[in-house]
Amino acid sequence: MTSPVDFLPTDQTLCYGPDGRLIPCANAGQDASFKNNAPLPTSQRFHPQGQIVRDTLTGAVWSRNANLPEFPLTWSEAQTFVESMRARHVYERDDWQLPSRGLLFSLISHQEINPTLAEGHPFQNVFSGYYWTADTCHRLPNQAWYVHLGGGRVHRGMKHGSYMVWPVSVHDIGTAVDTITGTDRFNIDGLCVHDPVTGLTWSRNADTADGPLDWQQAIDMVAQMNTNLMNGHSDWRLPTIRELERLVSLDAHSPALPSGHPFVNVRDAYWSSTTSVYEPRYAWTVYMEDGIIGVGFKPIAEFYLWPVRGRIPGP
Repeated sequence: MTSPVDFLPTDQTLCYGPDGRLIPCANAGQDASFKNNAPLPTSQRFHPQGQIVRDTLTGAVWSRNANLPEFPLTWSEAQTFVESMRARHVYERDDWQLPSRGLLFSLISHQEINPTLAEGHPFQNVFSGYYWTADTCHRLPNQAWYVHLGGGRVHRGMKHGSYMVWPVSVHDIGTAVDTITGTDRFNIDGLCVHDPVTGLTWSRNADTADGPLDWQQAIDMVAQMNTNLMNGHSDWRLPTIRELERLVSLDAHSPALPSGHPFVNVRDAYWSSTTSVYEPRYAWTVYMEDGIIGVGFKPIAEFYLWPVRGRIPGP
């Protein structure tokens, strides 16, 4: 089962050089270079209805107040808090819960910071810090995933730590926004692997450059691959951070990829084509041990290239 989140591009509209300065997007090989249309306008995506906000893209219903508990809670306390909301039918709904990692990450803007929500969003009391998700870290079950609403990082922390809580109602969406796992997900086509969940095609070799590169080298390497028609294609690109995140399976680790995946030479961490606007000298990266979403300093050759081809136009 797929959902619009599986096809969601970032909202990044600008391009940045390795020094963090703005550059023209034409032929830059970056996130904003690939879009053929603008992201769904905020006013069309989010519909406020009193104290709730419906996300028309995912079907999720969020508390308009992004800080209902008014103070940080441990993961266990957060679970108790949403259980109480269900029992009391807060805002006439009985299915409040902590958001999954994928669902909370779907709210993240990659063009705005503090908070990392789309310009003009209707939410209130958004704290520019970490928010709990419902998901436990597979490798370290005493930790759970949280998302930073100030800059956009996705990390894991001890469940006895205290972080913010943003309840969501998912009656209309079930679990469709989470990555589908299992051996039947991917289709091998020679040296390529097609993912029918996202509509993307990846290189089966997850280290096509045969070693780490800096960010600009990764972009230039993809351009060379297209010139040389790697695997018979000329439309390879550096994946966006959302595309890399959709590969991650929270049910696996080392690497955090769906069970039975067909990829070879999977490395520790990968560049995305998406710049961190919090500090534009850095680009977004995915760490494959657990699936952490962090950043890498663009001039340093310490991340790997995993090219992709296929869909980008927005919802």
